[in-house]
Amino acid sequence: MNKNPTASIEEYFDEMADPRVEYLVHHQLIDIITIALCAIIAGADTWTEVSQFGKEKQSWFEQFLELEGGIPSHDTFGRFFAKLDPEQFQNCFLKWVQAVFSMTAGQVVPIDGKKLRRSHDRSNDRQAIWMVSAWAAENKLVLGQVKVDDKSNEITAIPKLLQLLELSGCIVTIDAMGCQKEIAAQIVAQEADYVLALKGNHSGVFEDVQELFAYAAETNYVDCDYHKTVDKGHGRIEIRECWTTSAADYFPFVRNASAWAKLQTLAMVRTERRQTDRVTVEVRYYLSSLESKADKLLHAIRTHWTIENQLHWVLDVAFDEDQCRVRTEHAAQNFAIWRHWALNLLKQEPSAKCGIQAKRKKAGWSTDYLLKVLLL
Repeated sequence: MNKNPTASIEEYFDEMADPRVEYLVHHQLIDIITIALCAIIAGADTWTEVSQFGKEKQSWFEQFLELEGGIPSHDTFGRFFAKLDPEQFQNCFLKWVQAVFSMTAGQVVPIDGKKLRRSHDRSNDRQAIWMVSAWAAENKLVLGQVKVDDKSNEITAIPKLLQLLELSGCIVTIDAMGCQKEIAAQIVAQEADYVLALKGNHSGVFEDVQELFAYAAETNYVDCDYHKTVDKGHGRIEIRECWTTSAADYFPFVRNASAWAKLQTLAMVRTERRQTDRVTVEVRYYLSSLESKADKLLHAIRTHWTIENQLHWVLDVAFDEDQCRVRTEHAAQNFAIWRHWALNLLKQEPSAKCGIQAKRKKAGWSTDYLLKVLLL
């Protein structure tokens, strides 16, 4: 194995501008980047921990880094990533993703937002930031992320994120916040399909679709495809039923249906959860550009929730993201990108049969394993 990871790291940062004043620079950019990435993979969740990891592993880093100024202090890391242009950093991330990952046809790509709860700065009247991320569900990989603009919401961030992604042949799933005609049109323009959750915030369309499926349940006049799954585990039984019907057949009954790009299917999913002491039922509705096949729609809808279970939950449990107090200027956004990068690398490393939290510890204990993660 090549023991020098800097070549593979440096190629993704070759176009990134150094935000520091040249005559004040004491540490090379590649040194700061490499130490930060290694430290965050290996369990560091603050700049203090990043610097401390560098000091503990200094003799190892000296094998492939010049370290003319030694290991940077936590203040140096903090100042550097606070000033670093997050859009340029995002481009470096995307360059790496595109180099190591090829999208497969039919890949489900959930898109969802997450609040970095401790990134607020009340002394400067700054709210906690939101990051909207795209997740390749089959490959368990973060494809990209965009910060929601201040005083805005996910509706404005999602189109920016979509523009960054190569989505041809994919199925993009978004919750009700992203159920917008313009977003549907953009997804179709990028040669992908969509499954968008429909809720009461779309007054008129929601009621029409709801009434259509109610009518279908009462009569045999609505041609529906049907699929059902039953899952047992964790002390409960979950029954999911999906009905789909061709939107074109019922355009006259759904207000503004023709305004949705390539709309082919209306869907209803009924989820029943049976536990020892209670039974809960939830019914949800969807608009989709996919053909009316209930099994395929239900698979995409279920897969959407992997962004919560396999990305957002892991970031909180394995990376303690909700408690991270990094907040100065661009630092919170840049640290979020680092966590995504580290998570991608750890998920793609197959030899350690354990969770992400345990993999981070293993990378901290063993530089041989850390190299395996870095050199995928």
